Amino acid sequence: MAEGHTTDARAAAQAPQPVGLSVTATTCDDVRVLTLAGEIDHDTGETLRRALDAPGPSRIAVDMRQVTFMDSSGINLLLNGHQAATAAGGWLRLAAPSPTVLRTLQIVGIDEVIGCHPTLPDALDH
Repeated sequence: MAEGHTTDARAAAQAPQPVGLSVTATTCDDVRVLTLAGEIDHDTGETLRRALDAPGPSRIAVDMRQVTFMDSSGINLLLNGHQAATAAGGWLRLAAPSPTVLRTLQIVGIDEVIGCHPTLPDALDH
C-alpha cells in the first residue's frame, strides 16, 4: 500500500502545473510598458484586461517575449485594448512576440491591425 502512495505522490509532483500570467507595468517616456510572462487564455485573461484598463498613458507597448501561448481570449483583449488606446488618442503596440504567438497573430490578421515590432525598443520608437 505504501508503494501505491509513493507512486501517486510522484505522479502528482510530475503533473503539469497550471501556468498563469504575470504582468509588470512600467512607464518609459510617457509610454506604459506591460511586460507579460506566461499564457494568455480564458483563465488568465482578466489579468491582462486589468493591466490594459489601468489608468496611465494611452500609449501602450506590450512586451510579449515571455508569452508562451495565446488563444482567442488574448486576441480579443488586445483588440479591445487597441480600440480603447486609439479612442483616447494613443496607441497599442506589440513587442517581441515569440514565434508561436506571432504565428497566431498573423493567422488571425492582428499584425495588420496592431503594430507588431521585433523588439521593445522598436515598439517604443515614436
